[in-house]
Amino acid sequence: MTDSRNRLFGMSAKAKEHLVKRMLERRAKRPQQGPTARVSAGSGGSGAGPAQGDAYDAFFRFDQLPGYHELHVQKAAAARLGIANPYFRLHERVARDTTVIGNREYVNFASYNYLDLCGHEAVSSAAKEAIDRFGTSASASRPVSGDRPIQRELEQALAAIHGAEDCVAFVSGWATNVTTLGHLFGPKDLILHDALIHNSATQGALLSGARRLPFPHNDWEALDAILRRERSRHERVVVVIEGIYSMDGDFPDLPRFIEVKRRHKAFLMVDEAHSLGVLGEHGFGIGEHFGIDPHDVDIWMGTLSKTLASCGGYIAGEGALVEYLKFTAPGFLYSVGMAPPVAAAALAALNVMASEPERVARLHERSTLFYALASEAGLNTGHSAGYSVIPVIVGSSIKAARLSNALFERGINVQPIIYPAVEERAARLRFFMSCAHTPEQIRSTVSVVAEELARLERKPSRARAG
Repeated sequence: MTDSRNRLFGMSAKAKEHLVKRMLERRAKRPQQGPTARVSAGSGGSGAGPAQGDAYDAFFRFDQLPGYHELHVQKAAAARLGIANPYFRLHERVARDTTVIGNREYVNFASYNYLDLCGHEAVSSAAKEAIDRFGTSASASRPVSGDRPIQRELEQALAAIHGAEDCVAFVSGWATNVTTLGHLFGPKDLILHDALIHNSATQGALLSGARRLPFPHNDWEALDAILRRERSRHERVVVVIEGIYSMDGDFPDLPRFIEVKRRHKAFLMVDEAHSLGVLGEHGFGIGEHFGIDPHDVDIWMGTLSKTLASCGGYIAGEGALVEYLKFTAPGFLYSVGMAPPVAAAALAALNVMASEPERVARLHERSTLFYALASEAGLNTGHSAGYSVIPVIVGSSIKAARLSNALFERGINVQPIIYPAVEERAARLRFFMSCAHTPEQIRSTVSVVAEELARLERKPSRARAG
């Protein structure tokens, strides 16, 4: 069986090489003009050698980046196979249970608007009021420009739902993980993370210079074995897991991970990006779901861009952690402060979530219905626990893209997740659930997915060229 790394949209290596060769040949025939023209041999210059211009030609043009070539190979492959690009579609209003694209309304499963708070009147009003009072920007970093009351109110509210002493909010969720891990840990330390952890955590680990080891997905016993072997070789050790994994929709056995981290005197960091607003009676996350002592988790991380209908990220924990990050973390210290309307929207969404737990209950009901119907229809939902994220695994990037486009033609907006974001055999559609979805929308969608998938599986594939 061919390694998935050697396949592109399910294409054989031979077909991929053919496409690359054709593309490079077309590029070679293009005339070189202006400053990107090659320096010809023997053209004189500073005496660095007659071939130097040729040698460096590929290194001062962005269109010669290897990754750019790969991108265009993907596009060429998709065009050759008649697959329309399902990404970057233009939404013309708030994306809730439905959205409008190209003047047509679609049932929408491609947004993180889990509790239907993006577009909520109270949330939008709070942002507008903050603009009237504070303007649209913090205008500088918070140490330089000073705090705004709304920023501190948001941080205090976030700390409260996690049972933490304090909290610091960043302008980007991705940057929150990068700067926190990159700053707290160093070359003498060890960062252990779930094999399916988000890119932001792995990038933060790389930035830190610490040793980095993944452990099998959700496997606390494997983690325990690694720590027994490796703990004594390092100073600080942190274990990084997620509340709900955004690709698979499952979650870890948090109490077991707490036992392991205690036994080995390691820090535990939990990324609640997709579990805030989803797990627990009030949506307070995986800690509420399991009823643990919140102080047993050392670093609570979350984002404001999903349930909380805003943008940014945060770290909650003990006062010393938050104080240290506020005064020294590059992603906070050297970044502009969170814009007041952004903070106001997140705080208003948090308040609605806390005061209306029926939204969380309704999300659970709708997700359970989708999950049950998908199982009855024989759809492969992988390891999903049936909460906010439910994949339908189809096992081929080509099939995933075609299925997404077929559903789009029938009024359903859901995005494919393809290689290299996941392994080729795990290519899928990823359904994000909302408490606003109706049972009728869910029943109809599952029925259409099953119908269109069966149609694709009956249809001969043109993908095996080469």
